[in-house]
Amino acid sequence: MDTQQNTALTRALAEVPGPLPTRGVIHVVIPHTDRFTVVGNHLAQHPDLSCTAIGIAVLIQSLPQGTEVSIKALAARCREGEKRIAAALRELEAHGYLQRIRHRLTDRKVITRTVFCNQPTALPHPHHPAAQPHPRTAAPAHAAVHVPTRVAVAAPVQVDVPVAVPAPVPVSAPAPAPAPAPEQISAPAPRQMPAPVPPAAPLPPRAPLALPVQPPPPAPPSVPLVPPPTAPTPPRPPLPQPGTPTTELDRAATALLCDLRRHAPQFTLSEGDIRQLAPAVAAWLEREAHPDAIRRTLTDDLPQPLRHPVKLLRHRLTALLPPPLPGACDLVVPARPRVVVTPFQTCDDCDRAFRSPAPGHCRDCRETREHRGADVHTAA
Repeated sequence: MDTQQNTALTRALAEVPGPLPTRGVIHVVIPHTDRFTVVGNHLAQHPDLSCTAIGIAVLIQSLPQGTEVSIKALAARCREGEKRIAAALRELEAHGYLQRIRHRLTDRKVITRTVFCNQPTALPHPHHPAAQPHPRTAAPAHAAVHVPTRVAVAAPVQVDVPVAVPAPVPVSAPAPAPAPAPEQISAPAPRQMPAPVPPAAPLPPRAPLALPVQPPPPAPPSVPLVPPPTAPTPPRPPLPQPGTPTTELDRAATALLCDLRRHAPQFTLSEGDIRQLAPAVAAWLEREAHPDAIRRTLTDDLPQPLRHPVKLLRHRLTALLPPPLPGACDLVVPARPRVVVTPFQTCDDCDRAFRSPAPGHCRDCRETREHRGADVHTAA
């Protein structure tokens, strides 16, 4: 009773007609009566589209017209992030299922219209237009002209546009004319002409109705997140070297590398590998890194399985090299400049407060004393 069984699906499986396959998937097909979308196998089994792109295409195809399908709107509906949704939209755009067209409005605003086609291979290729009809002589005045009333729209949906055409009026001719050709061309409604007209150039084929925008530029190729195998490999960064190599640093580094196999048997290194990695460990020791900290950094969180232990040690010794410890002078907070404040003094004559480094008289009393001294000197 620990595993729940779907009895309804089991009963439906018993009603599947014909012998069941011995392996592979078994389909229980129940016809849909509402809320369903027809998806072609060219999309569901597309060999070049990713599963994310196929799922986004099915989601967009199931939404009603006018629904917002921007990257942020799709990210709010799906569990995938914006980067995966953007990459899936670029895939659909590259294979013709999706087009994003920039359209300028009358008020100088630019909007982006998204057009989705459920079967892009059925659309006429822009570089291979439909075959042009051969030039023929214009139909005589009494010939019946047939105007097609179904117009194909160059959009994801086919629309039937009714065209009002006046009924053809038969006109008697002075002489019998041969029967009209089996090919019927598009022309305006017939009318009675007083005299035969010279042959005219054939009318151009009716252009399909399309959005009033210019065709979009070709979609740029999607940039792969992973470089191809033939891409040049970037140069490997050099191993760190000690600033002042000494015998003590080299001996301690060699001992630490030899002792790694006691803590992690995967790091059973050869003598050549130890001589190659010893300068990098010496650089760590020179920067006052504790041997236990170096050992934990090199042996913790190892990939399973570990295929290249020497390459892993080389990468961690290079990428995780700590900076040198700061000196005692670097840790001292610089003293703020001292601001000298002039103290207040009390005037000896008027008892007024004023700022001065030494006691005495304020400015007004000094000026009064100077005037008095000048008057006394003048009187003398």
